[in-house]
Amino acid sequence: MKDLIIIGAGPAGLTAAIYALRAKKSVLLIEKAAMGGQMTFSPLIENYPGMLALSGNELADKMVDHALSLGADVELDEVTGIEDKGDYKVVKALGGEYEAKAVIVATGAKHRHLGVDREEELTGRGVSYCAVCDGAFFAGQDVVLAGGGNSAMQEALLLSETCKSVTMIQNLAFLTGEETLKEKLAAKENISVIYESVVTGIEGGDALTGVTIKNTATGETRTISADGLFVAIGLLPDTGAFEGTIDLNEYGYVAADERCLTNVPGVFTAGDCRTKAVRQVSTAAADGAVAALAAVRYIG
Repeated sequence: MKDLIIIGAGPAGLTAAIYALRAKKSVLLIEKAAMGGQMTFSPLIENYPGMLALSGNELADKMVDHALSLGADVELDEVTGIEDKGDYKVVKALGGEYEAKAVIVATGAKHRHLGVDREEELTGRGVSYCAVCDGAFFAGQDVVLAGGGNSAMQEALLLSETCKSVTMIQNLAFLTGEETLKEKLAAKENISVIYESVVTGIEGGDALTGVTIKNTATGETRTISADGLFVAIGLLPDTGAFEGTIDLNEYGYVAADERCLTNVPGVFTAGDCRTKAVRQVSTAAADGAVAALAAVRYIG
């Protein structure tokens, strides 16, 4: 029996672990994929306080080391649900069951897919969701990137360092990310943006050879030759395992405000998986601190 189980080891979960451990509570972190969560896919983080510029992997390593140095236990397992036993909770996972007095759900979000034919089939054969993971495979080649927010612009900038050309496809008439990133993008001669358009199809046999795009204003469609397609159109909350146990909103995010309280006493939430207006590493870390302190008060 642990004092606290934290599901998810991204910036929210790791910060929660640090705060709870400093409050002398026993903590188990359960993570199904990479320690550090989605920030490990970011090639460059320039807006985390105190860190002028570093990669997501570097920041993740620092947070993991901090939590482990304080005595956090870690299990690599996939959680399938939570059972409320009143004064304690049972966290069910593929590898077994874990018990704790309180639980923090910090499962973050996963990459949103385009939903076009052959997207799944050609993932890994031209379709990618991570420039830092797969960008090197497209050195000297032409790639298309779907998206126009901060993440998409960061991915485009990274790809532009090695790719021959990067063509961004944005569904709006403007990019939605930070002005600083827009300025960097404009300075890159091998990055172009096609506005008011969406990717509607993927061309190719065993590997991707191009994409079909549709202009949302005119309805006109055309095909662009490309060696790769990178998708950066946002995230979906990774909360399916908790449906029916804790309240989720219509989009699947945990229904909780800045207090990080769910509708189940003893179950808290933090990070990108909860309802919120801004999803950044810094806001996830803030949630982790709030949720951990709430859990500590609950445990007593």
